[in-house]
Amino acid sequence: MKPYILGYAMNPSLPTITEADVLRLTHLNLAFGLIKDGLLDMSQLTNISCIHQFRKWNPDLKIVLSVGGWGAGGFSTMAMTEESRRAFAASCLEAVEQYGLDGIDIDWEYPCDNSAGIDSDPRDKENYTYLFEALRAALGPDRILSNAVGAGQYFIDGSEMDKVAKILDYVQLMTYDMRSGFTSQAGHHAALGLTKGDTSNTSTRGIVEMYHDAGVPYEKMIVGAAFYCRHFDGVENINNGLLQPAKTTGEYGPNFDGITDEFIKENNFTVCWDEDAEANYLWNGSTLVSYESSEAIRRKCLYVKEKGLLGIMYWEHGADSTRQLLQVMVETING
Repeated sequence: MKPYILGYAMNPSLPTITEADVLRLTHLNLAFGLIKDGLLDMSQLTNISCIHQFRKWNPDLKIVLSVGGWGAGGFSTMAMTEESRRAFAASCLEAVEQYGLDGIDIDWEYPCDNSAGIDSDPRDKENYTYLFEALRAALGPDRILSNAVGAGQYFIDGSEMDKVAKILDYVQLMTYDMRSGFTSQAGHHAALGLTKGDTSNTSTRGIVEMYHDAGVPYEKMIVGAAFYCRHFDGVENINNGLLQPAKTTGEYGPNFDGITDEFIKENNFTVCWDEDAEANYLWNGSTLVSYESSEAIRRKCLYVKEKGLLGIMYWEHGADSTRQLLQVMVETING
């Protein structure tokens, strides 16, 4: 079986998806359903009717509803009791049947952690497992049940991934934002490897091993790719900015399709390659822009195949209107 190619698409991106896009994908995650009063809320997915055309273009495409996302609360309270978990799971089943979806993906960011300003509780650790048990019971054995997990020890500490992995079809590792809006050390946010001298665990390879040690089989892992950048300003002009302190944290942007020749020229950027990290970045003496290039994506896909992982996914479809990165995924995964 060839590895999966899975894309996340937010509601505004759904109308931009073409026949060529859905023929490239094996899975499409609709982002996002939310939780309201303990039940699934689909109100922000106003373009969900687009999936009917996707089905016509590619009947083999698996379309999954992702619930949650950064800053989406309600999980901890909903998962607190057996009754509330069952009610939520029933509302998910209702949506799956109503829209003809293939399953549910849970993107709880994060159990036992309120850094995104959401409700949390130490009991989330066990309740996270119980939630997936309730969802599996409601959806049955043949529908997809997956999750998205943070790329760090914090997520493993706040969950029981060995138990969760046995319930799920696959686990999606968000191997991006490993340096993010909380990080003031300039460097790569989605790299395959580590910059020379980097002692942090901010590489795709490292996160894969971390989750494997926590009980997730390699063959159930899907690694993440970023179709967007993180930039650091006010960086010391040492080592091309890599691993240097910055005056700002890793702010979002631009998207991949914003890295044009004009953007590079206007900002006096040099395109750099870090062979140790197997990642590209832009540098102009004070600003470092971390991004995933075609070559970085190609190497991630080769790693997926070499390691025997289940596949690769990306956030987010609308961030690369050129489709350059998706095409590289297809050529490498299927090559």
